Amino acid sequence: MAFFKWVSFFITMYLLMPKPISSIISLSPEELAQTPVNFLDLARKPEVFDWMVGIRRKLHENPELSFEEFETSKFIRAELDQMGIPYTYPIAVTGIVGYIGTGGPPFVAIRADMDALAVQELVEWEHKSKIPGKMHACGHDAHVAMLLGAAKMLQELRHKLLGTVVLLFQPAEEGWGGAKKMVDAGVLENVEAIFGLHVSPSYPIGTVASRPGPLTAGSGRFGAVISGKGGHAAIPQQSVDPIIAASNIIVSLQHLVSREADPLDSQVVTVTKFQGGGAFNVIPDSVSIGGTFRALSKESFAQLKQRIEEVITMQAGVQRCNATVTFNDNDKPF
Repeated sequence: MAFFKWVSFFITMYLLMPKPISSIISLSPEELAQTPVNFLDLARKPEVFDWMVGIRRKLHENPELSFEEFETSKFIRAELDQMGIPYTYPIAVTGIVGYIGTGGPPFVAIRADMDALAVQELVEWEHKSKIPGKMHACGHDAHVAMLLGAAKMLQELRHKLLGTVVLLFQPAEEGWGGAKKMVDAGVLENVEAIFGLHVSPSYPIGTVASRPGPLTAGSGRFGAVISGKGGHAAIPQQSVDPIIAASNIIVSLQHLVSREADPLDSQVVTVTKFQGGGAFNVIPDSVSIGGTFRALSKESFAQLKQRIEEVITMQAGVQRCNATVTFNDNDKPF
């Protein structure tokens, strides 16, 4: 499995932070140089590797949706208990925060999400999801296995740590704002650095991909109801057609990136929902649209959000319709 090497990278990144290493871990220069190799060797041991594979498969078989990760959380806590790692629970309903080291500063955090998606697994294999309509389709089962693997190796080094590693098992990553709830609960207070990785099928096994600067975009969701006046398809002049208005809105939204965004400042607007009507010969009173938008900076994100609302409301007005625009509040998906 690829994720055991990702665990080693977690640890290496932690140990090789740009701040003075002597403030984090008590190792000689020779020991420090050997540390990444030692972690890799430990991760390759059958008892560690097989244990991590088993964790991932167990979680994959038993997926739980956002803020429903009670059994997942119980399973994680049992593993932490077995390793003798103290933790705080519950945080943000089902979240867990573990601690390895002195309990004092400096604090460095490692984070993994643990919720699944409302997706039916179609691939038949030995460890297929046992829960109909639910699946770890986004790799969070591997993320938990990675973090538990990192915890296991760091726990063996705990007496040499001169600070504290904070283990963050976060619920509700899939659109329900679990990260915000954990931050609001204070889990990042005094934390100087935080590391997290995401598995990807786009790269060969054992490969770690990164780059300077922002790597992934912030995302938001929008929805809109376009209201007009329904009527018969044969006499459209007596109606105010919300389908025409919504169609113009969708085309105009694409111009926000192609004609307003700096090509070097990546942004995306995608409409993924168009619902309305029900009969071939009837113009509906209203239709609804929705989608997502993404940007790599807070400034671009805020600007894009403002322009999405302006385009929807103004284009609706051009077609004599009204529009009500909503954005997700990070507590629930549309």
